[in-house]
Amino acid sequence: MNPRILTYYAIAIATVLSLVGCSVNPVTGKNELSLISPQQEIALGEKNYRPSRQSQGGDYYLDAELQRYVATVGNRLAAVSDMPDLPYSFVVLNNSVPNAWALPGGKIAINRGLLTYLADESQLAAVLAHEIVHAAARHGASQMSRGTLASLGLLTVGVGTQGREGAQLYGLASELGAAAWMAKYGRDDELESDYYGMLYMSRAGYEPQGAVELQRTFVKLSEGKQGGFVAGLFASHPPSIQRVEANQARAAPLPSGQRYAERYQAAIAQLKTDAPAYQAAQEAATALKNKQPKQAIALLDKAIAVQSDEGYFWELRGLSWKMQNNFTNAEKAFTTAIGKNSEYFSPYLARGVLRHEMGQKSQGLADIRRSHELLPTPMASYYLGNAALDDQQYAQATSYFKKAAMAGGDLARQAQKGLASAQLQLQPELFLTAEISLSDQGYLLITTFNNSPVSMVNIRLRLTAGEQSRWFNLESVLPAGRSVTINTGVGPIVSSATQYRVNVRSATVLN
Repeated sequence: MNPRILTYYAIAIATVLSLVGCSVNPVTGKNELSLISPQQEIALGEKNYRPSRQSQGGDYYLDAELQRYVATVGNRLAAVSDMPDLPYSFVVLNNSVPNAWALPGGKIAINRGLLTYLADESQLAAVLAHEIVHAAARHGASQMSRGTLASLGLLTVGVGTQGREGAQLYGLASELGAAAWMAKYGRDDELESDYYGMLYMSRAGYEPQGAVELQRTFVKLSEGKQGGFVAGLFASHPPSIQRVEANQARAAPLPSGQRYAERYQAAIAQLKTDAPAYQAAQEAATALKNKQPKQAIALLDKAIAVQSDEGYFWELRGLSWKMQNNFTNAEKAFTTAIGKNSEYFSPYLARGVLRHEMGQKSQGLADIRRSHELLPTPMASYYLGNAALDDQQYAQATSYFKKAAMAGGDLARQAQKGLASAQLQLQPELFLTAEISLSDQGYLLITTFNNSPVSMVNIRLRLTAGEQSRWFNLESVLPAGRSVTINTGVGPIVSSATQYRVNVRSATVLN
């Protein structure tokens, strides 16, 4: 590498370190680099907690007592942690995938799918205490800081903070959302969370062997080639024999505590009763993926017979009817799903898209807007972008289409067209440019370039000479990345005294 570049990077690193310095890990007492302040961490957790929950099934609402029970266990552990004053929250998510996670500031979630694999309250405490340590020890901030210093691109951004501790990085994390914090933790962070998590368990009166048993169960499942389980369960917390052995060594000197097996089993009784229904729904989802809607309906009949208040079952039912082009039944099913759980984005989006496709645009957009309020998705953004475009609100349409374009696939391609249409009205010169030249016979030529990623049609050009103007329409399609030249008929030009100018005034994106 060029010595000057190396020198620049060295200066940049020194600048970042001088701006933010080191912070003390509240759990271990060690000095660690952090580019984000504790206050910014808490704000990030608050901002991302609801959308993270929405994107992963929403809150489990069928058993409010289970939510209270898990929160009670979590708060009992948080109270004996090294950061008891964090604004902790604990929630059970309506998700069958066995998993748990923590956002900065103590925002913690555990899927109902994991609860069914636990034997007693001590094992639940092991899961929650582990996540509490991730939050209390500021592992998310430390992880992002390390990743930032490893990225030269972000490093130069950090240099530009000019004393505003972590300002640029905070903004980036806000845009990335929970994904910025849910990446795979390092081995040291995992062992640290295991180690101090068991200490918290002991302080709260729980049996620390619950944590050892938990890791042993996960390793056994991994060895049993249940890769999907392990991939879903703690993609950020990989199990290993080494962790089991380390946990066993840590648990050995700790005093024995309570397991509370009976009250744990009582707390998850509803989940165990409904387990066949969720299994049938999972099979129905697979049938839908394989384009077998009638089979999905049959499976959902079984699920609803066990638990009729689960909105997810009704939403799947709506998708099954829609696949069979029975839009009336589909709309009824989506409406039932919303009635069962009015605080979840997905059935609103499904019904909104259906109504929009049926020609009920105002009703459809109302549903789509509600879904977007609960969770801004690329699909909702695309429909709202089109609505804004129709209303000639081009700046708003641009914002929506940019979010929709992040989806990838066909939706992204359609969003790119919408984005071009909106920006074409605001700044046509970004996409289409025109140049003047002369033919061999001295006639004025106009060459129009399409610099956009989409094809254009109905391009309107204005040629001016002093106070006079002439208009030209290019009605043929101008593909992306191509140009076209027309002869204006002006000429032959024998004098350069007249100054001609040309600009693009409007165009239409080809659908």
